[in-house]
Amino acid sequence: MRASYLLLPMDEVQTNHLKAYGLTYWILQKDIEVYWLLNYRGGSFMCKYAQAFENELVIRGIKYEVISDATSTQILQEIAAPDANMDAMKLEKVPKIAVYSPKTKQPWDDAVTMVLSYAEIPYTVIFDEEIMTAELPKFDWLHLHHEDFTGQYGKFYASYHQQQWYQNEVKEAESMAQKFGFKKVSTLKLNVVKKIREFIAGGGFLFAMCAATDTYDIALSAEGTDICEHIYDGDGMDAAAQSKLSFENTLAFKNFKLEPNPLAYEYSNIDSRPNTQPLMLEERNDFFQLFQFSAKWDPVPTMLTQNHETNIKGFMGQTTAFRKKLIKTEVISMGETKATDESRYIHGNFGKGFWTFLGGHDPEDYQHYVHEEPTDLNLHPNSPGYRLILNNILFPAAKKKKQKT
Repeated sequence: MRASYLLLPMDEVQTNHLKAYGLTYWILQKDIEVYWLLNYRGGSFMCKYAQAFENELVIRGIKYEVISDATSTQILQEIAAPDANMDAMKLEKVPKIAVYSPKTKQPWDDAVTMVLSYAEIPYTVIFDEEIMTAELPKFDWLHLHHEDFTGQYGKFYASYHQQQWYQNEVKEAESMAQKFGFKKVSTLKLNVVKKIREFIAGGGFLFAMCAATDTYDIALSAEGTDICEHIYDGDGMDAAAQSKLSFENTLAFKNFKLEPNPLAYEYSNIDSRPNTQPLMLEERNDFFQLFQFSAKWDPVPTMLTQNHETNIKGFMGQTTAFRKKLIKTEVISMGETKATDESRYIHGNFGKGFWTFLGGHDPEDYQHYVHEEPTDLNLHPNSPGYRLILNNILFPAAKKKKQKT
């Protein structure tokens, strides 16, 4: 029988999981639909056969199977069975991807830009100026570089304020604030996070990692309140700042307490690391577990958790994990470390759009330090942690289904 479909298996047999996402994106750019087979062999991809597609699969070193039309029909029938926790999500739209990142970004800085480059998925770098000048609505998906949206420059002052890269970041941020008529960087960042919130409300997709998760919500909660000490903005922190926080403004977190010490490398008690977990975790025993969702009834978290492994190696960052009691009740937890009662991977919707927060800095570098070499993803083509990032990349491409009743 004439072969007419390509199947990209995403279970343990796949030779390069990360590049499979990039190939799927590349096919979508050709205006060809791709099926994302949720919970079928690790979240496999399937599309109509074309010689050009097969050639590209070979070039990129991706495992694939050429199957007949009859076999593809059989797979879809198996997935559609009422008792099968699987679904076929049709990917139709090529998401326009933006990465929020400063011009002074260091090569060790961002896992998302590294994996996008490795997977060969195109993206556009934007920063405060583009957001303040209404460029953001041109995109479908936004990743937040691990920015400090509170205006405290990552709380790196104690360790790095004499370093040239730190001074360059401060200079760049202050110049940008002045350009838009703000006296403080914290005020500029507040306006940025509010515009990003408008982007989500209008139907945008937001993905953030590390400190961009909690500082985003902290900035929203502190609107109109000075939470920065003089070493960051020239005057003191409002002594009553904690009592003035508004948790109604936030996306994910509630009832958190600020870290007022300007020299402490934490922003609040949202981050359950370090020194706060009831059990000591280290690289050898630090894992978090992905939840399994109903593919037919909960397609969104199902898409975001597609993987060939359910136990994911933990990885640290300035913000590593989220204290569960400080997460809003409507937020979906998709990955947890139960022993420490913390969530590592959470998701929610706001208005017409969606957001996802993933704790930690680099899925393949347990504790990444400033000045270390960036991770070489050629050594980690099957990384389960990096797959979580790429699930979010393809999420906006999915055709929305009618709500089941």
